[in-house]
Amino acid sequence: MPRQPAKSDFPSYLELSIISPPSSQAPVNVLILFHGLGDSKESFSHLAVHLSLPETACVSLQGPTPLPFDLGGFHWGDDITFNQSIGTMDYDTGFEKSSKLVREEVIEKAILQKCGYKPGNVLLLGFGQGGMAAFAAALAFKTELGGIVSIGGPLPSSTKSNGVAASKNNTPVIVLGGSSPSLITQSALSDLKQAFQLIEYVKWPRPRDVMPGNRDEMLPIMKFFARRLQSRNGVPDDAVEVG
Repeated sequence: MPRQPAKSDFPSYLELSIISPPSSQAPVNVLILFHGLGDSKESFSHLAVHLSLPETACVSLQGPTPLPFDLGGFHWGDDITFNQSIGTMDYDTGFEKSSKLVREEVIEKAILQKCGYKPGNVLLLGFGQGGMAAFAAALAFKTELGGIVSIGGPLPSSTKSNGVAASKNNTPVIVLGGSSPSLITQSALSDLKQAFQLIEYVKWPRPRDVMPGNRDEMLPIMKFFARRLQSRNGVPDDAVEVG
């Protein structure tokens, strides 16, 4: 039987928060959360509490590398580069280090080996660069996971160039994004369909890729969880409210 993950199951250098299932339920699933570029584990720890997923322990990871120049926050990339034309940081800067860390230390050693979960009971959720990190980790793991939720995070270019995405992964995916401008373009969707067998896409009418802001925007994610989570009790109706 799987057990509730504890911080002692993970490397001491890895910053994370663990959120227990509601109502002291015994966990059957684990949801790993990946924050966006420049954020930290705290915001997605709050998200995990609001999700209130039945029989699901949540692990909110913090990106392994702080942003430079005292900017605050953390990132998942192998490097930091700035797009001079638009004055922002690039999202897609390689994910070899973070994908290795998540695959080996978080999923394989901690969640599967120490805590006793099966890969099909492990789900990933990421925002922006965190969604890209989730895709990179899942493709590096190769075995089918329970599901991936990516909000505004496309497939990293490194997973296409190094041959990892040569054969399709069977992990079900839901990817969500706003209208223009959005990183979830038709080209990005085509790349995802080359890497994953099962892709669901939700396009919100508002511009830009941001976190869900109301019940209607959150509902497709909760329906995805209802299909993918191993839970006898289902997803509570009041769990769709976020923020």
